[in-house]
Amino acid sequence: MPVRHLILMGCLLTALTLTACNSTTTANNSTAANSSSGASLAPAAASYETSTEQKGAKPAAPANSAVAKPVENADTKGGAKPYADLPRLQGKATVVMVIGGKPVTMELDGDRAPITAGNFEDLIKKGFYNGLNFHRVEKGFVVQGGDPNGNGTGGYKPKGKNTERRIPLEIKIKGSPAPTYSQVFEDSKIIDQPPELTHKRGALAMARSQDPDSASSQFYVTLADAGFLDGKYAVFGKVTKGMEVIDGIKVGDKITSIKITGKTSSAPAPKK
Repeated sequence: MPVRHLILMGCLLTALTLTACNSTTTANNSTAANSSSGASLAPAAASYETSTEQKGAKPAAPANSAVAKPVENADTKGGAKPYADLPRLQGKATVVMVIGGKPVTMELDGDRAPITAGNFEDLIKKGFYNGLNFHRVEKGFVVQGGDPNGNGTGGYKPKGKNTERRIPLEIKIKGSPAPTYSQVFEDSKIIDQPPELTHKRGALAMARSQDPDSASSQFYVTLADAGFLDGKYAVFGKVTKGMEVIDGIKVGDKITSIKITGKTSSAPAPKK
């Protein structure tokens, strides 16, 4: 199974292709970047790769550079919502993640990323993240976790299923009535307005592979502003308290627990 990560100037950063970049350690960044040269840039659902020399460099263009078009707003068109079989979060939710006995408070934004936030909320309710580790730590960039395999190659498989549940890349542009789905922007500046949810320090987002719709359970938190990821990866929330705990995460640190503490209203996925 490929690893999910990002590609920065020749280093694969995709979620399902993370293995090529060594998703379980931060010691060999330069080697990883060299070994993955030639790979196209794709969002990662499992990890992010960068070398010391590459930090601050503009990422390579994504494999899919077509200008995205928002999916019609089904609420106003009277039709069925796209991806109706996936969980959704309506409104916002507050969650508390405990790492090494220290709490981190996060806000999930279902107003602007209903499917992505709903997927995360659903996995929290299932207890999926409890006990999972952070398999990737890039100081000054991101920390990444949420892989049941613990190495950047896995995702959430519903009970009785042999395949992962995956969600579409979901990005809401300012001024748009609905999110854009399944599209990667080569540069967010190709549109008049930037995404409403951006990669500021403390942003909570989904990792994925080159396939825009390959995100499953792996997530990352940005340790610094990373605007070059805007329009390429789906931000669905942010850390509101305890960022110092995130800053101190090391490879192998575990999520002791994560619980929803705020008021939520989400539509569960239909029974299959």
